[in-house]
Amino acid sequence: MVLAKFAEIKQFILAKVESGEWQENHRVPSENQLTDLFACSRMTARRALTELVEAGVLTRTQGLGTFVAGLKSQSSLLSIRNIADEIKERGHGYSVELLEQTEIIAIAPIAIALGLEIGAKVSYSLIVHCEQSVPLQMEERFVNPELIPDYLAQDFSEQTPHEYLSKVAPLTEARHTVEAVIPSEQVQQHLQIEATEPCLQVLRRTWSRQGVVSFARLVHPGSKFRLGGHLTFKR
Repeated sequence: MVLAKFAEIKQFILAKVESGEWQENHRVPSENQLTDLFACSRMTARRALTELVEAGVLTRTQGLGTFVAGLKSQSSLLSIRNIADEIKERGHGYSVELLEQTEIIAIAPIAIALGLEIGAKVSYSLIVHCEQSVPLQMEERFVNPELIPDYLAQDFSEQTPHEYLSKVAPLTEARHTVEAVIPSEQVQQHLQIEATEPCLQVLRRTWSRQGVVSFARLVHPGSKFRLGGHLTFKR
């Protein structure tokens, strides 16, 4: 199968980065250089670079050029994205470990977050998302069964909870709380990290038109993950 030119350029850059030939802060070829190298249009070269910048593989500085980004995986704080898609966009392998998927009784903080009565039944899942077989995120999710009755019947090795929920209850609102935390023994075990490894924790509530859909706790090893975003202000 013949790759599209922009995909060929992306594959070329990813191979250089993953082999270690191009280290962090290495300047990658410019759009003009890539245009000559791959006999393509400048628009095609720009698309390849832009997609790798958006995936966190490269970083661009106006007037200086495009460089290999830091080795930490990056997710946007300003958008809700599927972690499997983010990993695949970096050209890496995605895998998942489903640890628990069951019905639980909601204690006060969970019930309040979901807008339910204390003691109500809630759908619960505990999943570890991996990049290149290395744990990147522990996802603990509580779902309102009144709005999503079939949550526990899903196979989350085939699609992520975020992907499923986006299909059956499109998001209309989300709120984040981000903080640095010391990992509990459970987190250390699931993310395969030491007790001294700081972690980044994201608490996220999501709404659909019908009400609060889910409350999730997302925990990432601090050495492998960062959050970022870009804002454009109009006059």
